[in-house]
Amino acid sequence: MAMSDRGLLEEEEGRGEPFVFRAVKIAGVVALYWFVSITMVFLNNYLLDSKELDAPLFVTFFQCVVSVCLCWVMYALSTFWPACVDFPSIKVDLKVCREVLPLSVVFISMITFNNLCLKNVGVAFYTVGRSLSTVFNVLFSYVILKQTTSFYALLCCGVILGGFWLGVDQEGAAGSLSWSGVFFGVLASACVSLNAIYTKKVMPVVDGNIWKLSYYNNLNACFLFLPLIFVFGELGSLASFSRLGDLSFWGMMVVGGVFGFAIGYVTGLQIKFTSPLTHNVSGTAKACAQTVLAVAYYATSKSVLWWTSNMMVLGGSFAYTWVKGLEMKKAPPPRDSSETREKLLKGESGV
Repeated sequence: MAMSDRGLLEEEEGRGEPFVFRAVKIAGVVALYWFVSITMVFLNNYLLDSKELDAPLFVTFFQCVVSVCLCWVMYALSTFWPACVDFPSIKVDLKVCREVLPLSVVFISMITFNNLCLKNVGVAFYTVGRSLSTVFNVLFSYVILKQTTSFYALLCCGVILGGFWLGVDQEGAAGSLSWSGVFFGVLASACVSLNAIYTKKVMPVVDGNIWKLSYYNNLNACFLFLPLIFVFGELGSLASFSRLGDLSFWGMMVVGGVFGFAIGYVTGLQIKFTSPLTHNVSGTAKACAQTVLAVAYYATSKSVLWWTSNMMVLGGSFAYTWVKGLEMKKAPPPRDSSETREKLLKGESGV
């Protein structure tokens, strides 16, 4: 099931295949990415929106535990069936855990603020609430990496900022604005950008393997979440939760963890069968579909300006991806294709 980094860097398979067959295969991969990503957001919203259990940190912690367990399952499968499953060798290396720790702190901040944003704003406004990742990419690239950004890319960021503020204004006008949700969304966006920067720095520690990095990130997160759950008093919420012995509740929790793990796989799969640029465009289109589905599912009525804010955010994100793609084509060829992949992914809209 899992792919190695070597698999991600291979040339597109099946160049000699009939066009229709290739098109169907690519459409299937994109559809799988959309299904996993959208389902994960709705499922997390269901788990976090429980009136009985107010324990977002515990929900996130449990998903990290599931991810660690699945890494061991995939490693075991790759050991017994190496021809079918390609997964790196993993173990508990304290030295690696320590070197990955700074990234893990950013990682748990990112997933925690993501879930807190989703819990407070819901699925419909989640795209706008979490839309500033691209803006923070530009900001942190300049402050931390001393990299400048083109004028046209900055214009795209301006459109995204305008859409964000218009969306906040329209949520307030509708009486459904959660300032805490907006605050968590901004923090989540900042952490997504920091996570991309720190990931590049830490990759050599795990031999450049994204699956090994995911394993150590989630392993560290399991231990980092424990004191936070205690400090924020979620143990009391768990003790008084009436469905603590309900297998259906734990089943949904496990499924949420599985989808959280699967999103890494389907993201890599989509990049392999298309390109990093196409992946970013697909992610933007997915966010649009996700918003429409949320509005329809929860039967809410939104104003024209509210929809305009979403179109501004998504249009700005798409335009930014397009501009960065053009700039990459004009730039001198990088040392290897992985560098191109990293630069394009760094400009991902994050929506």
